Amino acid sequence: MEEKNVRQNCNHSQPRNSLFGKYEMGRLLGQGTFAKVFYGKNLLTNESVAIKVIHKDHVKKEGLMEQIKREISVMSLVRHPNVVELKEVMATKGKIFFVMEYVKGGELFAKVVKGKLKEDLARKYFQQLVSAVDFCHSRGVSHRDLKPENLLLDENENLKVSDFGLSALPEQLWNDGLLHTQCGTPAYVAPEVLRKKGYDGAKADIWSCGVILFVLLAGYLPFQADNVMQIYRKLFKAEYEFPQWFSTDAKFLISKLLVSDPGKRISIPEIMQTPWFQKGFAKPIAFSIQEPVGDQNDEKDDNKNEAMESVRTKSSSPPFFNAFELISSMSSGFDLSSLFESKKKSGSTFTSKCSAAAIVAKLETVAKRLNFRVTSAKEFKVKMQGEMDGRKGKLAVTAEVFEVAPEVAVVEFSKSAGDTLEYKKFCEEDVRPALKDIVWSWQGESNCHLDSQDCKDQVL
Repeated sequence: MEEKNVRQNCNHSQPRNSLFGKYEMGRLLGQGTFAKVFYGKNLLTNESVAIKVIHKDHVKKEGLMEQIKREISVMSLVRHPNVVELKEVMATKGKIFFVMEYVKGGELFAKVVKGKLKEDLARKYFQQLVSAVDFCHSRGVSHRDLKPENLLLDENENLKVSDFGLSALPEQLWNDGLLHTQCGTPAYVAPEVLRKKGYDGAKADIWSCGVILFVLLAGYLPFQADNVMQIYRKLFKAEYEFPQWFSTDAKFLISKLLVSDPGKRISIPEIMQTPWFQKGFAKPIAFSIQEPVGDQNDEKDDNKNEAMESVRTKSSSPPFFNAFELISSMSSGFDLSSLFESKKKSGSTFTSKCSAAAIVAKLETVAKRLNFRVTSAKEFKVKMQGEMDGRKGKLAVTAEVFEVAPEVAVVEFSKSAGDTLEYKKFCEEDVRPALKDIVWSWQGESNCHLDSQDCKDQVL
């Protein structure tokens, strides 16, 4: 009955097996305990996709609905060239549909089953794996089930990390700052996960990466014995032997990865500096994309906002902030930002009782204190750029002052270039404390605590 209702959403010219009139569902690609994965095609763009179908009743019965929600949250966070992309999530009364990037090269496991890989090819896959895992960790995500079966290959033989069903987010940490859920695949799981004393998810992922690298180069697992108990004894002690064909640099790296004490295990930045890893390594495109800043960006902004500029009084007053926009941006109860996401960059906004001149002066002072170079400060718009390179180049931020009344101004921050997570951290941890003496209220907050005398002090 449910599938019939789905089909009725489509017009008669669309395939009978279409999903919400948007995707054509094809052959079965794989099947798990609670889900089936089908080949699909976007009816508008003709793009191939993979559609994971989950029965709500099954996951509710097993108490896994929170896990499904967490998987959606995680996959939305980790957009990276070497991570399978989640395109959208749809649902009916009885089913959840994950529409994902279609990776047609199959599992890396299929290659490993045939035997060891050549060192250069193993290095390429390992470099892409570590880049993806590093990006996940920067988002606070621990995968917790890294293994060749969860590493897919696309048509260009590039690796894609998949299956975030067991992944963890920071909110799952206990008061000790550690994870305590035992999960993963025994052959690839870190020893501290099995000890039931809590573990760092990121360090556990690094151990799994070490096992994967050994498997790629050797064609078999590092910890082998006649029974499970003997395997675990070797795993806890990190007892294994290198095949004779391993290079010296590969041995060195693996010996730093497969360390039973997580406190002594190599970190990802250290992995990336080893000679074996460095050979032929190029950062993924996602790390090097940088939006233009400085004069070039100023020109684009000026052209784009030409109509607005003609209305402004350039010499003495900031632009007027529409009352509807003020209500939308400042009231958490009437937040309409989702309606304008495609048009407006995300930002951090506050109101102030200070004059526009005092606010601009304060912004310039704070920028210098935070080691940000002010690239432009005109017409009540302050543009600043960080000195240090981040994940997507140098962070560039714009702060614009709007007048809403003679004694009230709105200041809106937005990211011009750089990494979104680094921008959010900059706003929360650096900007807010530094501007507390001129802020009347931050977006979504009602604590108005500023005296007009404070503003006068800022100018003086």
